[in-house]
Amino acid sequence: MTFPYYASVEQLMRDRSELARKGISRGRSVVALTYADGVLFVAENPSNSLQKVSEVYDRVGFAAVGKFNEFDRLRRGGIQWADMRGYAYDRRDVSGRQLANIYAEALGTIFNEQAKPYEVELCVGEVAHHGRDTQPVLYRITYDGSIADEPHWVVMGGNTEPVINSLKESYAEGATLKDAVGFAVKALQAGTAGVNGSEGRALGGLEVAVLEQSRPRRAFRRIKGAALEALLPEDFSPGEIEGGGDPGPEAGDSKDSKDSKDS
Repeated sequence: MTFPYYASVEQLMRDRSELARKGISRGRSVVALTYADGVLFVAENPSNSLQKVSEVYDRVGFAAVGKFNEFDRLRRGGIQWADMRGYAYDRRDVSGRQLANIYAEALGTIFNEQAKPYEVELCVGEVAHHGRDTQPVLYRITYDGSIADEPHWVVMGGNTEPVINSLKESYAEGATLKDAVGFAVKALQAGTAGVNGSEGRALGGLEVAVLEQSRPRRAFRRIKGAALEALLPEDFSPGEIEGGGDPGPEAGDSKDSKDSKDS
């Protein structure tokens, strides 16, 4: 007679957490931070078609690391929820906090009830509507549904410790967009450096976008090409900025993307 396999609840939760953390750490880093006019997202992303940063609603942006097919499913679900709520009530009734709670509830349910958790970590950023002086906010949502609001920055994926240490040294509140891009790029470069004498790697392509509070309706804007080159630090190679989304206008980008892989 064979006995069914048994594992304690604590062991199951530990195994799921370890699986999710390993999957997230294999992704390349994303930095989201606040600056004088809103929220900046900078992601290391060598792909020209798979986007780790996107618009969710008028004043809300989204960034993620982990398995692309998993976080893209969440992203599209958030867009649909926001569109329905904005249509049924008012566009100003859709907030970043509501979307962060929706994502947290979905990830918590998946983590507790399904055999395999989602290997993703999310960041939801929001700026106030044009004409209001409310500070930008960032929400971090982890694989188990935990949610936290971060006052200045969020770092996700890859080797996070040197990225966080770099931001602690360089970040300043109320920075200009150019300075904020410099903080983020320097931090991402720190995350690619070698450890214990090992050889590091070059920073891959960058995907850069902002939520600009000064824009009247849709705050999300992608930055690429010459506009991005003008913001990058002088010691950053222009050949490293390619990637991070399909070519297109710098403002009003589509919310949709395709395919899947670890990002």
